[in-house]
Amino acid sequence: MKLHVIVPLCVLFTLTLTQQTPSRDKCVCELTHSEKAFPHDRLSTVEDDASKCNGNITPQKTVELENLLLGLEKRLPQLQQDVSVLEREDDGQLSSVLSLLVVENELLEIKQLINRLNITMLGYQRLTTNTTKELVDLTAEMQELETYDTMQVVKRQNDNRRLRRDLDHCRNGHQPTTQPTEPPHGNCPHGQFQNISGPRVYTAGEYPGSYKYGAWGRDPKPGAGKKSWYWIVFLTSSNKFSNYVRLYSSLSSLIVGVSTPGNVLIHSSNPTTNTVQGPNVVLYGDALYYNCYNRDAVCRFDLSSKAVTTLQLPKGTRFNSKGNFCHLDECYLFTDLDLATDESGVWVIYTTTQDFGNLVLSKVEEPLTLGQTWRTSVYKQGVTNTFMACGVLYATRYVNKVTEEIFYSFDTTTGVEKFNLGISINKMSPNIYALNYSPVDQMLHAYCDSYMVSYKVLFS
Repeated sequence: MKLHVIVPLCVLFTLTLTQQTPSRDKCVCELTHSEKAFPHDRLSTVEDDASKCNGNITPQKTVELENLLLGLEKRLPQLQQDVSVLEREDDGQLSSVLSLLVVENELLEIKQLINRLNITMLGYQRLTTNTTKELVDLTAEMQELETYDTMQVVKRQNDNRRLRRDLDHCRNGHQPTTQPTEPPHGNCPHGQFQNISGPRVYTAGEYPGSYKYGAWGRDPKPGAGKKSWYWIVFLTSSNKFSNYVRLYSSLSSLIVGVSTPGNVLIHSSNPTTNTVQGPNVVLYGDALYYNCYNRDAVCRFDLSSKAVTTLQLPKGTRFNSKGNFCHLDECYLFTDLDLATDESGVWVIYTTTQDFGNLVLSKVEEPLTLGQTWRTSVYKQGVTNTFMACGVLYATRYVNKVTEEIFYSFDTTTGVEKFNLGISINKMSPNIYALNYSPVDQMLHAYCDSYMVSYKVLFS
């Protein structure tokens, strides 16, 4: 009886194993997808073309054309004035010959300026034509690529962006607008310092890319016949030192790169005693003020007499690159002393060991002496530049490669400090190594990675 039961169970077990053994034949399923494969290579090409287009159209190109037009605008009245002088002095003698040479020189510079303007405009016309065609092609390509977006993801993203923008506009529209903080202005004849314009001048001058560090500007108290002159100091030795100041008879001469009367030499050696150290220099009253080489002192070089006088700064003044302007990525070499000009004359900004690295401001009086001194609570190595306007000290800091911020002010009249000015400077190069305010025309002159840039200071 037990044997009969065991045999069927064994047979059942054998049958079960046989049914579970997989078949040797494979089952293959074909999946047919109705959607077209997305052309990633075409999208990559569009992105590359768009990047090239952005690289070709930059703010620098517009400013370059404006500079040339501005130079021509300033040069033509000067030519008219020189021709009038020639007409008055046309006596057939030496004076008329000299006046004629002046007019010939003016005409030559105007011709050079017009040639550069024509070349630049032709280049821009070609660029505009090519860019227009590229934009049409890119638009058509993007519209075709959008046909692959069958789930309308891009369309919904664009709708969401519009909704967020409208929502933000609605929210802000029902809130009072916050007035911008206005810097203190002391007894400024122009009113309150409110903002600065976009770049008015942008030029590489006659040595494009040759001298990374330097400074430029105008003399607020020029000598006779030098009202329209501009000056430049290039740091020609190791990006640290210089031994001359280069002069230009007008802004258009500087833009074109025609230096007249040329260099005024401080000393034949560079560097040596009482030559220039660092980029923070100014010209005032036909004299150059700067950090004396290897000293905690201010040098004054008279352009007429070629004499150098010095002003010793207080004991503990940091020099030889121990109290520089800095930002997180870089410190600007030999910027321990910053010279500045405004409506009242020359100032020196520095720091000392006893002030724990905070900015110290002193008035430079004539004859060369140290006048009143003010102490601030802003740390110098957290600052990238300073300048003076109407007796107020302003300090800047690095935000990113395209923006610098005027964030701080110290009013020497009231002693009030402010840390929240929030005035942006749109940079044409990542670093501003020197910043000078010109009270003659209320312009801010910046030297940026070998480029010369200027901004109009906007007062109320």
